Amino acid sequence: MLQQFILPAISFGISATTVPGPLIAYLINTTLTQGWRKALLIVFSPLITDAPIIILMVFILGQMPDSALKLIQLGGGLLLYYIAWGAWQQYRSGVTIDVSADDDDAQAVQSWRRVLATGMMMNFLSPGPYLFWATVNGPLLVSALALSIGHALAFLVAFYGTFMLGLSGWIFLFHHLRKVNDHYLKGIILLTIALLLWFGTVLILSALGGV
Repeated sequence: MLQQFILPAISFGISATTVPGPLIAYLINTTLTQGWRKALLIVFSPLITDAPIIILMVFILGQMPDSALKLIQLGGGLLLYYIAWGAWQQYRSGVTIDVSADDDDAQAVQSWRRVLATGMMMNFLSPGPYLFWATVNGPLLVSALALSIGHALAFLVAFYGTFMLGLSGWIFLFHHLRKVNDHYLKGIILLTIALLLWFGTVLILSALGGV
């Protein structure tokens, strides 16, 4: 089990968190502007959204039609534009780090829900999880299920455990970077906004056949 399922799952989890992508850019931006607690919601969002994606890609479709993938890319690109615009508006307003608020405060609760909902939408509208489970993780999961449910659970725990630890590592790193000079902090925030715009543009151009 170790070499057949656990080690591949860990390696896939590491690669998913070390290759820069829109989710990591949004995670870093949220850590810097709203704090590590809200950023943790983004770490847990794939646990909510990936279940239907896994069922759809591994057990129903097997391979996503090109037309459906293009719609997901287009929607994902527009969502990244929307997130980048909101981050830019927040940056222009001079807000960098969200002050801790009481959880009972209506505005604070709404903000927590917004962060979680945005993380979930990013997963649903990103072609990455669909392609990943259709071509890479999916076949391994099916092979594990053919042996036993225990093998499949071990594979999933190894992958998501590594993936979530990797994302948490980004939060830990940039949470401590908030203590650096404000000038550098603003530069990092601008960089995350630029990355969101870049990834959004790539998704939209790909959906329109330009890439």
